Amino acid sequence: MTDNSQLATPISHPQAWIESLRPRTLPLACASIITGSALAWWQGSFNLTTALLALLTTVLLQILSNLANDYGDAVKGSDTPARIGPLRGMQKGAITQQQMRMAMALAVALSMLSGIMLLIRSCKTLSDMLGFLLLGALAIVAAIAYTVGRKPYGYLGLGDVSVMIFFGWLGVIGSWYLQTHQFNLLPLLPATGCGLMATAVLNANNMRDIENDRQNGKFTLAVRLGPRRARHYHVLLLAGAIASFTLFTLMNNPQPFGWLFLLAVPLIWQQARYVIHESSAMAMRPLLVRTVKTALLINVLFAIGLLLS
Repeated sequence: MTDNSQLATPISHPQAWIESLRPRTLPLACASIITGSALAWWQGSFNLTTALLALLTTVLLQILSNLANDYGDAVKGSDTPARIGPLRGMQKGAITQQQMRMAMALAVALSMLSGIMLLIRSCKTLSDMLGFLLLGALAIVAAIAYTVGRKPYGYLGLGDVSVMIFFGWLGVIGSWYLQTHQFNLLPLLPATGCGLMATAVLNANNMRDIENDRQNGKFTLAVRLGPRRARHYHVLLLAGAIASFTLFTLMNNPQPFGWLFLLAVPLIWQQARYVIHESSAMAMRPLLVRTVKTALLINVLFAIGLLLS
């Protein structure tokens, strides 16, 4: 039975906002920029200002996504006291709908400001500027539409695809391109590895809440797969990430430092075994933070390997 004491525990207004910002998920937003910028360094094109602005923009978009997620789930009533995951500010009544909408509007404005500064600093052609403006607009829409609106795509099982695109391919390849101004397939494998680890984070969250989500009409991919196949899917995501980084290193950077990311393999192996052997939803609760840390670790180790090569 779920412990609902979190509803009775008084919560301060600042604490409610910190919970809704979900600071433990923010390192995930940094992983793709770290990897993309390390690839730019490896090619002799690293630009600190561009990297920092890309990092700031990505973190702001992650904050927007977190706020919109809380808002959408609260309005639709899918985050109930029965869920295993933590209830946040709106669900506890500490943040009103109007206050959350204002916070979301502020996050949109700050994301746009940071993104425009990034493009002014980094884009050399009008076509690049227009292209990245479009991608930025799509990222904002995707952050909000995950749980907000009449047909949020997170409720249709499409969240995994969005995470793969924005936290993998777009994050890594975009930050790399804005520094190198090249376009080729070089960063595709690291971007895929980064995206697969980010998708594993989302899947860990969704496996924890399968029953509550199903009962409230939130048909995530984990709900559609069911508990057993969702756990197998999680292992495939982890294995795919390792394979992606391994293939890139074999093809492009087979020097000793290039294999530093393998230091994260024991943690990934441990997590895969845990997911396969622990079948209860409650056992999935600590998995989210572990997966965030593992995703950040493998990307940081991969990046260090590039810097030292």
